[in-house]
Amino acid sequence: MTETIQLGDIAIAMTRKEIKHVHLAVHPPSGRVSLVAPTGTRSEVARAYAISRLGWIRDQRAKLKGQARETPRRFIERESHHLWGRRYLLSVVEKDEKPSVRLSHRKITLSVRPGSSVARREEVMHEWHKALLHGLVPQLIKKWEAKLGVRVSGYFLQRMKTKWGSCNHRAGNIRLNTELVKKPKDLVEYVVVHEMLHLVEPTHSERFIGLLDKHYRSWREARAELNALPLSAEKWGD
Repeated sequence: MTETIQLGDIAIAMTRKEIKHVHLAVHPPSGRVSLVAPTGTRSEVARAYAISRLGWIRDQRAKLKGQARETPRRFIERESHHLWGRRYLLSVVEKDEKPSVRLSHRKITLSVRPGSSVARREEVMHEWHKALLHGLVPQLIKKWEAKLGVRVSGYFLQRMKTKWGSCNHRAGNIRLNTELVKKPKDLVEYVVVHEMLHLVEPTHSERFIGLLDKHYRSWREARAELNALPLSAEKWGD
């Protein structure tokens, strides 16, 4: 059951779980705030804790608000696009053939039929992004299955508005945001490991944090870098 702690203009979603310490988090992109408290915590105690961290909460939300955001893509000639953390210029070729995308040195060439709409161009690029992720993700899963001692029954790629990934613990599968194709590959790996560890520990408990510390020691740096990179205006808007 979720309660709401209202502190002025800030609403904090509070839940109770079988943990030892309080966990407070400010989530990108919109600055949503959550607080997870030990099962027996009284509401007034949780509220007092949140008040004591109000300055930190406001600082985190201000950082997110000031974070760089990509302008909406129009898929036109010489427009900037990111792939695996690097910036490329887009070249658009109109010809009466099956649409395709080709990557060369510092350039992405998008071939579309004459008169193709922005939506159609975006769809072609999105399918290409998914193909690139399909080339990387299985390798990462295979590598980490052995290290973590888990088995992933399957993975899915999709546009996600508020998460980089998710895990269905019962079904044994993970979902990844296709926006990850724009980020450096080591950050994609961090997200994959994070979601795979949820097959071991479903919640963000102290045990989960301990597992991250053990298997992916630089996870805090990876998370900070991931959340500091430009947000996509369309997929990650408030």
